[in-house]
Amino acid sequence: MAERSFAKEVQKLTKGEGETFSGEGILAITKALLENGVGYVGGYQGSPISHLMDVLADAQEILGELGVHFEASASEATATAMLAASVHYPIRGAVTYKSVVGTNVASDALSNLASGGVTGGALIIVGEDYGEGSSIMQERTYAFAMKSSVWMLDPRPNLPSIVKTVGAGFELSEASNTPVMLQVGIRSCHVHGHFTASDNKRPPVTVSDALENPKRDLNRIVLPPATYLHENEKLTKRMPAAQDFILEKGINERMGKPGSKVGLILTGGSYNTVIRALNRLDLADIYGDTDLDLLVLNCVFPLVESQIMEFCEDKDAVLIVEEGQPNYIEQQIAHMLYKSGKRIALEGKGKLPMGGEYTGQVMVDGIADFLADHTPSLLPVAKVATNETPVEIPDLSQTLPPRPPGFCTGCPERPIFAATKLVEQELGEHHISSDIGCHLFSIMPPFDIGATTMGYGLGPASAAAFHNENPKGRRSISFVGDGGFWHNGLTSSIGNAVFNKSDNVIVIVDNYYSAATGGQDILSSRADNRTKQTQNSITDAVKGMGVKWVRQIDRTYDVTKMRDTLKEALTTEETGPKVIVASSECMLNKQRRVKPQLAKAAKDGKRVVRPRFGVDEDVCTGDHACMRLSGCPSLSVKDTGDPLRDDPVAAIDQTCVGCGNCGEVADAAVLCPSFYEAQIVTNPTASEKRRASRAQRLIGWLQSRRAARRIALV
Repeated sequence: MAERSFAKEVQKLTKGEGETFSGEGILAITKALLENGVGYVGGYQGSPISHLMDVLADAQEILGELGVHFEASASEATATAMLAASVHYPIRGAVTYKSVVGTNVASDALSNLASGGVTGGALIIVGEDYGEGSSIMQERTYAFAMKSSVWMLDPRPNLPSIVKTVGAGFELSEASNTPVMLQVGIRSCHVHGHFTASDNKRPPVTVSDALENPKRDLNRIVLPPATYLHENEKLTKRMPAAQDFILEKGINERMGKPGSKVGLILTGGSYNTVIRALNRLDLADIYGDTDLDLLVLNCVFPLVESQIMEFCEDKDAVLIVEEGQPNYIEQQIAHMLYKSGKRIALEGKGKLPMGGEYTGQVMVDGIADFLADHTPSLLPVAKVATNETPVEIPDLSQTLPPRPPGFCTGCPERPIFAATKLVEQELGEHHISSDIGCHLFSIMPPFDIGATTMGYGLGPASAAAFHNENPKGRRSISFVGDGGFWHNGLTSSIGNAVFNKSDNVIVIVDNYYSAATGGQDILSSRADNRTKQTQNSITDAVKGMGVKWVRQIDRTYDVTKMRDTLKEALTTEETGPKVIVASSECMLNKQRRVKPQLAKAAKDGKRVVRPRFGVDEDVCTGDHACMRLSGCPSLSVKDTGDPLRDDPVAAIDQTCVGCGNCGEVADAAVLCPSFYEAQIVTNPTASEKRRASRAQRLIGWLQSRRAARRIALV
């Protein structure tokens, strides 16, 4: 169950020649694939292209009508290997995944695909972002493109450019027999706009046709010593063919005033931010018209030396705008200028930050600094010229506490880590290996659990080196999510632990979905999926891999059971890996699923019951131990107004979803019994109304009686 449905939006994909298509960038990419006769599509979800996978999933019926095969791939390596269908057959294929973590996973398949080359167009759509808002390590996909000689496109963030570049990507791939990467960031994925649509095209050759007419070209099979010939072909045939295509089709764009003595060479993805910065500096209008000379690289690899040198001719200074580190483009251009003997001031990193996201203000400051040094006459006021009055941003870190990422209200993973803390209080601290996914939030307060994170599905593998020579000594604990388990963990973590007779403890956090990427279904999802086989048992898979000691917990909110099971795993005399499968549905997805059902039932007049928890102020001691073992956002504090109480008491706000974790933690940790459960009943029965009325009268009488006896302090 994805976090967002595109069931209505995908109907726009049927628009034909001359019609206006409007929507998000991810919809435009999908439409462009269909207009260019794609034969098959696959991929793995991850920000910022998770929604692209959701669009494709919701559009399966439309894809099927055109003869396009779609798969939600098991991993990025699976997706990239899927492009093998374009190696021998003239079929256009596309896959999509998050980068750079996805590219890391796909690198083996990517290298082999690039070595043999392709016959049909092969397009890899990768999502990449930098800065504080990014959810990945700050590395660049560009390195993979250079390493494997895969061409990389980076379109300007507007729908016509994105759609045009998708078509150019397929053509470039076929013209040079090379797979092509299409790099998009949040600016491209979620930009809104419109373009004039074309008719969708059925693939001239489908994957079914290929099966009926198998082909084989020995020259494209990756087998030494043919790999040497492949490498030679990349350098002597494929790259020159790609560079010729880039020039012939005008993939890169020259904008502005060619005669200016200073210029900017920028990646396509940076175009909107650059133009906005120039506009703020009164050097461009809102339509992008400027007197500066701009070379927009919609293809960032390979670069065409003749085009670069022509742009730099008679220039005094050039600024290279490329996000991320290392500065690959700047280095290549510097090398070109050095070889030609040109004396030109080349700027890039230094005027602009070495790493991080190039936000609007960063771009204004960097371009202003460059112009102030090389052509100050363009700036009304050196370095700070801007047509907008700067707004002073207060330092909120001095007045507001930090807000680290944390679990959602009612998250079923929170009690798992509360149980872990309780076990450590009894048995002492353990080395704990974390993994990618929602459960990684356990490294933050109040749990402060976890020492390493090595990759998706690699939590248990990152504890592989920890072997205690004392058979009765301490064991390590590692976590892996259900998404990571099916992605990579079954073999790399579980299989590795079995093969090497690991004696450590592995906890598989099963929340029924690939939750961190948007709630997509996976192999073990409990949902019925009409196009996928779900409800495959993690426990059975673990046992099939050879694990003997396995425990299945079907309700993680039972903190006592979680604690006792984890303690058993850490103390049992049985050897070999100990695996606990801790299962409960992701609360965020559960609410998305259940809330509409409850609302409809209530509207239809049916009786609906919702649990809600609270704290008895008179019983709460105010020590807040419950919060240190829960951390639920709905669990807070409040002042009772009682002058005899020094500390505020615990309180549960209206965001509570009634999961019961706070009460379970209090019980397992033998804390105060101040938590209570209430039931909110919609459309109650007549007897329930009478009972509620009697209870309210009784409570009111007791409250007034107590108030009358209370001593008033003046």
